[in-house]
Amino acid sequence: MHLRSKVFNGILLFSVVLCVQITVAVDASTAQAKAAQREVDPEGHQWWQHAVFYELYPRSFADSNDDGVGDLNGITGRLDYLRDLGVDGLWITPCFPSPQVDFGYDVAEYRDIDPMYGTLGDFDHLVNEARQHDIRILLDFVMNHTSDRHRWFMDSKTARTSRHRDWYIWRDGRAAGVPPNNWLALFGHSAWEYDATSGQYYYHFFYPQQPDLNWRNPQVKREMFDTTRWWYQRGVAGFRLDAVDTLFEDPQLRDNPVLPGTNRYGDPNMRNEYNQKLAQNNDILQGLRAQADRYGAVLIGETNPKDISELKEYYGGKRAGLHMPMDYLFTNVKALSAAEYRRQISAVESTGGWPVYLISNHDIPRPVSRYGDGKHDDAIAKLLAGLYLTLRGTPIMYYGEELGMTNTDPARREDVKDPIGRLGWPQEKGRDGERTPMQWTAGANAGFTRGTPWLPVPSSATTHNVASELADPDSVLNFYRFLLRLRRSNRALLDGNYVALNETDPNVLAFAREYRHQAVLVLLNMSATQQSAEAGIPGFLQGRMKALLRTPGVDESPSAQHNLKLPPFAVYIGQTSN
Repeated sequence: MHLRSKVFNGILLFSVVLCVQITVAVDASTAQAKAAQREVDPEGHQWWQHAVFYELYPRSFADSNDDGVGDLNGITGRLDYLRDLGVDGLWITPCFPSPQVDFGYDVAEYRDIDPMYGTLGDFDHLVNEARQHDIRILLDFVMNHTSDRHRWFMDSKTARTSRHRDWYIWRDGRAAGVPPNNWLALFGHSAWEYDATSGQYYYHFFYPQQPDLNWRNPQVKREMFDTTRWWYQRGVAGFRLDAVDTLFEDPQLRDNPVLPGTNRYGDPNMRNEYNQKLAQNNDILQGLRAQADRYGAVLIGETNPKDISELKEYYGGKRAGLHMPMDYLFTNVKALSAAEYRRQISAVESTGGWPVYLISNHDIPRPVSRYGDGKHDDAIAKLLAGLYLTLRGTPIMYYGEELGMTNTDPARREDVKDPIGRLGWPQEKGRDGERTPMQWTAGANAGFTRGTPWLPVPSSATTHNVASELADPDSVLNFYRFLLRLRRSNRALLDGNYVALNETDPNVLAFAREYRHQAVLVLLNMSATQQSAEAGIPGFLQGRMKALLRTPGVDESPSAQHNLKLPPFAVYIGQTSN
């Protein structure tokens, strides 16, 4: 009887605890759902649709311990600057434990912070402090592959029967010394690496030190989905999903079609028909989207569409996919061209999804280096800001863009840190040039560190830095700050429709953002000569245009009200009503 009573009491206690746990879980889930609902404004816009995101390369942003490498506490110490700039969300490139073969995109542990950047406690502190600054934190989620030092892969290598063997793509060669097929790695040469221990090859779309995960294995999917939940519960507001085109491979391992010529690594050109952009990729993205929506989080995808129809597919149609697939077609515009940007914007608008715009990132040379002419570089930096910060959609800035920072590429192979540059030199110099330290002051190492910076600080830091530009009312930084404040306060810039104007003008990109009874006019002179542009919007009163922001030299005299004179690379933003 005594034993039976103990058992009964134990069962009762377990039941009470279980009920409490279930109640807490339900309450937490309900709280998350209610929080997600509160993130939608009366017109149905979610928080990320009105946000401005800012990509941070943590190695290069701010160094708090003077070891020459940026860190999480360095970011926390600069939150005042980011808030005053007008940033709503920080996308932090990978800061997880990593051997740093690809500077963090070779992840050795998904649920921790690399000691070079700090600790999980430092991360929690960053999230909490950012919240106090009305800034949310997004992490870069490397989905396609792990590091070859990850415990999963290290176990996978031990034997063909190991627990994690099927978590990766292992195959026999076609013959002795011959890989399973002709697939090439993005960063050069065969995508297959031979392992003498087991006598098989493993597949890597990127470096050999980045073996691809096998997303056909349900255990891989479960583990990766659980990882995103773990970070959501830690306060993360979303993810930038890395390399989402490459999650699945043809199970038959068919050879890719070979094209004429060779690439920058001397390999045959090839169309990745059987190891990129397979239909199953979208199934994973849709599952991640459903999970993100439960937390009111956002998913931004690294997508490389060949055309606008492919970009449209990433939104998911009837089954929601990515909230915001990156439009790299926009970054591929080779020269400042009103006609080409007009075409690109129209194409993105046609998708029916919410656009996301960027002009550079950690893999793309800085825009002033791509489009600058050495004479009007600051004006061109402002012009590009006037373009992508006034369009309908969500912009993603890249650190230092607001200063007009330029690329500083290595001059010698021995100076190259990026493996791409070391492998492809001199045709390929790598990505070091767009990853140099943030330029805070004109002093030693641009105020980034008192140690030896991991990459050299560009000489341009003496003129283009936060301290100097804050003191100059005509600087690129103050242009960004004013424009971001304007964007936040002007309903037409936030929610207005995009309307193309003067569509045959080869030099001036003109468009309106129309919202109810008001409209904003944007005029962008994309030429090196003075141009004229009509200051009017069809359907709105003429002669009532009020300038909101303009670069120096725009003629606003009464005689020019209907036909503005725009100096080279000028920006004019005005508002009218009907």
